[in-house]
Parts: sequence; C-alpha cells; structure tokens
Amino acid sequence: MPHRGKLILIVGPSGAGKDTLIAWLKDRLGGNPDIRFVTRTVTRDADIASEAHDSLSGEEFSRAERAGAFAVTWQAHGHRYGLPASAREHVASGGIAIANGSRRNLGEIAAAFDQVVVVNVAVDPGELRRRLLARGREDETAIARRLQEAGIPLATDLPIINLDNSGRVETAGGRLLEIIGRNLDA
Repeated sequence: MPHRGKLILIVGPSGAGKDTLIAWLKDRLGGNPDIRFVTRTVTRDADIASEAHDSLSGEEFSRAERAGAFAVTWQAHGHRYGLPASAREHVASGGIAIANGSRRNLGEIAAAFDQVVVVNVAVDPGELRRRLLARGREDETAIARRLQEAGIPLATDLPIINLDNSGRVETAGGRLLEIIGRNLDA
C-alpha cells in the first residue's frame, strides 16, 4: 500500500538555516520522484544570497491567487507568500512535499493540506544573533526583535518535530533525512 502524502513544513526564525537545510536535503533527495521541493512565490525580488523563490509583484500575486495558482497564501514581513497548488496535488497523490513555511500561519497551511508535519528549526540565541548580524540586512533593533520573536512557541495542534540547527548543517540535515525517511515509510 503506498504511503499517505504529507507536507513537511520547515519553519523557524529568520536566520535559523531553513533554506540551508532545504538545499542540503535537495542535494541528497532531489532525484526521488516521491519527494517534491516546493518553491514559494513571494512578492519581493529574488535574492541569490537568500531563499530561492519565485517573485511576483503584488498585483501579479493577486491575479495568480484569484486564478487558483496557490494551495495557500499568507502575509508576513510586508510581503505575500504562496505555496503552489501543484504541491497540494503532489501530496494528494501520495507524495512528500517539503516547503519553507510560516510559523504564524500554520492553521491556514494545515487547512490546505490533509497531512502536515511541522519541523521547527531552532538555533541557540547567540548563534542566531551572529547569523543575523553576518547577513547585514537588519539593524540592531530589528535583530533584537527577531531574537525575541524566535522564542515564541508554536500555536498548533499539528505534530511538531523540534530540530536544533545551531551546529553543522550535516548534523541537523541527517536528522531531517531520518524524519523524511520515516514519513516515506509511513
């Protein structure tokens, strides 16, 4: 009997290494047809140093949303975000979809997908501060706000797997591979 499809949603504060973990996984699992790495659409320009995403203007995003292009959309940090409808179709057909998600919009995401497993990526506060400073995108006030927000617990009934990514990507990535393997076998 084929496994039941799931969305594995990678969430965590900015600077926790979500995109680094997803890229690491993609290098190892990208050829598996049961696994789809979901590219979000965001209303900001793509930045090679940041998350790989599809970019749309606000108006283009609204048109795509009205046309049914997204399984789910949300707003955060002054931008609109969307996961494509094709991700929901992949999950509905029994596949595993892996996506960078939003901690604050778990309810909307859960409503769009039958099965969601949340992987909450956390980082030691000192390491998170170091990473945010190294990016050079925010001032001290914004970094202090991000550090404060990082400690907010997730409000959801979804299964949550906490993953520490304070060290080497291979360590957290190996644990994530195990999580995905268990979900493929489920």
